[in-house]
Amino acid sequence: MLAVLMSTALTVSAEAAEHEAPAPTIAPPFVVGGVLFAIFVILMFVTLSYTNLGRRHSATEEHADPHRQHPNKHDRHQGASSH
Repeated sequence: MLAVLMSTALTVSAEAAEHEAPAPTIAPPFVVGGVLFAIFVILMFVTLSYTNLGRRHSATEEHADPHRQHPNKHDRHQGASSH
């Protein structure tokens, strides 16, 4: 069944490629690829520039405040008076 679907899709795409001209692009493919590569490299460097944010301060425990409006449910009842 899968082979029939694949061969049908291949036949349809081959027939469509014979009759239609390729879509116009704003630049040659290697220029578009180069620009996209440069954009992703810049985004990678922006991402890597934020890697030191987690190393600025040492981790500290958050105290359980029983007067908070929406208290943390995962504090193992440290601020509760009885449990």
